[in-house]
Amino acid sequence: MHLILNGETIEQPRPCSLEALLRELKLKAERVATVVNDDVVPSSLRAARQVQEGDRIEILTFAGGG
Repeated sequence: MHLILNGETIEQPRPCSLEALLRELKLKAERVATVVNDDVVPSSLRAARQVQEGDRIEILTFAGGG
């Protein structure tokens, strides 16, 4: 299954939830914001949101600093 992740095409071997994709990418779910096909997906809905062939996913990482 092909996905577009932050502008880059990636191959995902099987369907999964957005939450599972974040785990596979070794990202801390509490430190990112997620957008799928221009829709913000709150952290409370990531487990239920299944990624589909061709989905455009943006993962935004929070950065601190001054």
